[in-house]
Amino acid sequence: MTVHGYARVSTIGQSLDCQLATLKVAGCERILAEKVTGKNAQRPRLQQLLGSVMPGDVVMVTKLDRLATFRRKNG
Repeated sequence: MTVHGYARVSTIGQSLDCQLATLKVAGCERILAEKVTGKNAQRPRLQQLLGSVMPGDVVMVTKLDRLATFRRKNG
Protein backbone atom coordinates (compact mmCIF):
# COMPACT_ATOMS: atom_id res chain seq x y z
CA MET A 1 0.00 0.00 0.00
CA THR A 2 1.24 3.45 -0.96
CA VAL A 3 -0.07 6.70 0.47
CA HIS A 4 -0.26 9.30 -2.30
CA GLY A 5 -0.84 13.02 -1.82
CA TYR A 6 -2.22 15.62 -4.21
CA ALA A 7 -1.85 19.37 -3.75
CA ARG A 8 -3.22 22.11 -5.97
CA VAL A 9 -3.41 25.88 -5.90
CA SER A 10 -5.47 27.95 -8.30
CA THR A 11 -3.10 30.76 -9.20
CA ILE A 12 0.60 31.19 -9.81
CA GLY A 13 0.82 33.64 -6.89
CA GLN A 14 -0.40 31.08 -4.36
CA SER A 15 1.96 28.76 -2.52
CA LEU A 16 1.78 24.99 -2.27
CA ASP A 17 3.98 24.97 0.83
CA CYS A 18 1.24 24.54 3.47
CA GLN A 19 -0.48 21.71 1.59
CA LEU A 20 2.84 19.95 0.90
CA ALA A 21 3.88 20.17 4.56
CA THR A 22 0.50 18.84 5.72
CA LEU A 23 0.65 15.90 3.31
CA LYS A 24 4.20 15.03 4.41
CA VAL A 25 3.21 15.08 8.09
CA ALA A 26 0.21 12.87 7.23
CA GLY A 27 2.61 10.23 5.91
CA CYS A 28 2.30 10.62 2.14
CA GLU A 29 5.07 8.70 0.42
CA ARG A 30 4.47 10.28 -2.97
CA ILE A 31 3.09 13.78 -3.52
CA LEU A 32 2.10 15.32 -6.83
CA ALA A 33 1.29 19.01 -7.05
CA GLU A 34 0.26 21.56 -9.64
CA LYS A 35 -0.81 25.15 -10.07
CA VAL A 36 -4.00 25.18 -12.13
CA THR A 37 -7.38 26.86 -11.71
CA GLY A 38 -10.41 24.91 -10.55
CA LYS A 39 -12.18 26.08 -13.72
CA ASN A 40 -9.79 23.98 -15.80
CA ALA A 41 -10.70 20.31 -15.97
CA GLN A 42 -7.25 19.52 -17.41
CA ARG A 43 -5.02 18.54 -14.50
CA PRO A 44 -2.11 16.48 -15.80
CA ARG A 45 -0.54 15.78 -12.39
CA LEU A 46 -3.86 14.61 -10.93
CA GLN A 47 -4.39 12.35 -13.93
CA GLN A 48 -0.85 10.99 -13.50
CA LEU A 49 -1.52 10.26 -9.83
CA LEU A 50 -4.88 8.58 -10.46
CA GLY A 51 -3.36 6.50 -13.26
CA SER A 52 -0.75 5.09 -10.88
CA VAL A 53 -2.98 4.26 -7.90
CA MET A 54 -3.24 0.55 -7.22
CA PRO A 55 -5.90 -1.35 -5.23
CA GLY A 56 -5.29 -0.75 -1.53
CA ASP A 57 -3.48 2.58 -2.08
CA VAL A 58 -4.66 5.75 -0.38
CA VAL A 59 -4.98 9.21 -1.97
CA MET A 60 -4.92 12.20 0.40
CA VAL A 61 -5.75 15.85 -0.15
CA THR A 62 -5.82 18.64 2.42
CA LYS A 63 -9.32 19.72 1.34
CA LEU A 64 -11.85 18.04 -0.94
CA ASP A 65 -12.13 21.16 -3.09
CA ARG A 66 -8.61 20.45 -4.38
CA LEU A 67 -10.21 17.69 -6.46
CA ALA A 68 -13.27 19.68 -7.56
CA THR A 69 -13.83 21.23 -10.96
CA PHE A 70 -15.91 24.36 -11.24
CA ARG A 71 -18.39 24.32 -14.10
CA ARG A 72 -20.43 27.38 -14.91
CA LYS A 73 -24.02 26.78 -15.97
CA ASN A 74 -25.10 28.51 -19.18
CA GLY A 75 -28.03 30.87 -18.90
